[in-house]
Amino acid sequence: MEEKKINEQESLELIARMIESTKENLEVGRGNRFLYFGYFAFVLSIVVFACVKLTHNNQFSGLWWLMFLCWGIVSWKSKKPKVVTYIDRAINSGWIVVGVMFCLSTVYLLVSAFITHSTDMSLMMPFSLLFVSVGTSMTGVIVRNHGITYLPLVSAIVSFYMLNSLLFGPPSVWWHLLFGVASVFNMIIPGHLLNVKEIKNV
Repeated sequence: MEEKKINEQESLELIARMIESTKENLEVGRGNRFLYFGYFAFVLSIVVFACVKLTHNNQFSGLWWLMFLCWGIVSWKSKKPKVVTYIDRAINSGWIVVGVMFCLSTVYLLVSAFITHSTDMSLMMPFSLLFVSVGTSMTGVIVRNHGITYLPLVSAIVSFYMLNSLLFGPPSVWWHLLFGVASVFNMIIPGHLLNVKEIKNV
C-alpha cells in the first residue's frame, strides 16, 4: 500500500491540531492542571507564611503536604483524553520524570531526617520549584510557546537563591511567600497561556 505524502502546509496543520488537542487534554473543568496547582500553591504559601510568622512555630510548614491533596483532587477531576497524541505522550513522559525526581528527593530527605532525628524538610521547597520549572519549560517547548518555556526560569532563579542562602544561615520564613510568587511564573501564567484558544507559533 502506497503511503500518502503530505506537503509542508499539511504537516504544519497536523502539528497545530496535535498541539491544540494536547492543550485540551490538559484541561480540568474550566481551567487546567497548571492553574489548579498554581493557585492552590499561591494561596497555601500565604497561609503557611501567616501561620509560621504569627506563631513562630515552624511545624506549620507541614501544611505544604496539602499539595498532595491538591494532586489527588486534580487527578480525580481530570478528564481522560479521547485521543492521545505523540505530543501528549511526550509531555506525560516529561512530567513522569519530574514526578520520579520529586519522589526520590522526598524519600531521600525523609530517610535523612529519620537518621539525623531532624524534622527539617525545607530543601523540598527549592527542589520542588526547580523540578516544576523544568517540567513546565519542557511543556512550553513541546507546545511551541515561548512564554510557557521561559517564564519558569524566574522560578528556577528563586530556587537557586534559596539553595545559595543556605550557605549563610537556616531557611527564612519568607521562603513560603517566595514559593507562592514563583508559582505565578511556573504554573499560573503558563496555565493561562495554555487556555488561550488560538495557537500562536512564536
